[in-house]
Amino acid sequence: MTTLAVTFEANARSRALIVELLEGAADPVWLADLDEQARAAALAAADALLARDTGKELRPQEAALVGDARLIQFMTAGVDHIPLSQFPAGVPIANNGGAYADSMAEHALAMTLAAAKRLLIEHNALVAGEFNQFKPNRSLRGMVCGILGFGGIGVATARLMRGLGLRIHAINRSGRTNEDVDWIGTQDNLPFFLSTADVLVISAPLTRRTLGMLGAAELAIMKPDAILVNLARGELIDEAALFAHLQAYPGFFACIDAWWVEPVRHGTFRMDHPFLTLPNVIGSPHNSGSVPGNFEGGLRNAIANIRSVLNGEAPRHLVRDEERML
Repeated sequence: MTTLAVTFEANARSRALIVELLEGAADPVWLADLDEQARAAALAAADALLARDTGKELRPQEAALVGDARLIQFMTAGVDHIPLSQFPAGVPIANNGGAYADSMAEHALAMTLAAAKRLLIEHNALVAGEFNQFKPNRSLRGMVCGILGFGGIGVATARLMRGLGLRIHAINRSGRTNEDVDWIGTQDNLPFFLSTADVLVISAPLTRRTLGMLGAAELAIMKPDAILVNLARGELIDEAALFAHLQAYPGFFACIDAWWVEPVRHGTFRMDHPFLTLPNVIGSPHNSGSVPGNFEGGLRNAIANIRSVLNGEAPRHLVRDEERML
C-alpha cells in the first residue's frame, strides 16, 4: 500500500480534499490521529510526507524515521525556518513553489502603486487638513521593474508589471528564462541590476548566499527615488542599512511585507529600527499570500507534485542544499 503521511492537523473538509486530489495515488495517514507507536510506524512506512512545519509537527527523533520516503512536500514556499537537517540525507524535499504567486504578485503591485502615487502620505495629509492637489506623484509606465528571484512569484509579478508598461529586468540562478523579459542575469550581475531598477521586487528564497545580500553598498547603487518591495524574507536586507538609507533619501520608498523577526518563524514580531515612523515606508504583516482559497490552491499544487513523484516522475521545486538553513 502506498501511503502519504500528513503531519499537520487537517479538518474534515481538508481531509476530503486531500483524498480527492490524491486520485488514488496514495492512502493518506493522519499523524494527528495516531499514538506514538503508530506514528513511528506510519512515518517509517510512508512513501511521501505532506507537511507545513515539521519543526512543530514532528516529535523529537521522528524526522529520522522517513529515510525511505520518496518526497517530503511542504505546503510553504519558504522553508528556511524549518530544521531540514533532521531528515535523513538523500530524501528529496520540495517547497510549494508558485502556489501563492498570483496573490503575492497583486500585493507587490498594490504596494508599488501606493508608493508611486503617494497614497498613504497624501491620505495622512488630508487627515491633517492639507490638500496637496499639485504635489507630483509618479507614473510607472516606461520604468524598469527589477525582480530579484525570478521563480513563480517573480514571474507572476513581472506579468502584472509589464501590463502597466514597465520593462522587466530579472535575476535568477541560471540567468535564463523563457519568460518575456528585457534583461536577465544572475546574482553576479547584481550591481548593474540594482543600478537600473526604478522598482525592485524581492522574491528570492533565503539561502546562505542571499542572506544579507542587500547592504549599505548595494542600496547606494540604487536610484535615490527607487521603490523597494520585499515579499521574501527580511534577512535578505541589512535592517540597519535600509533604515539609514530611508532616512538619507526621503524619495526612496520601502514597501515591507516580509520582516526580520516575525511570529510564524520567530514567535514574535519585532523591529530593531522604527520603520513605521518614516513617511517613505509602507508596511503589511506578511499577508501577501493570505487570500481566500489560497490554502486549497496550495494543497492542489503540493499534491500534484506528490502524485508526480509517486507516478515515477521527477519532483518540482526541490530544496537545494544551500537553502537548508537549519
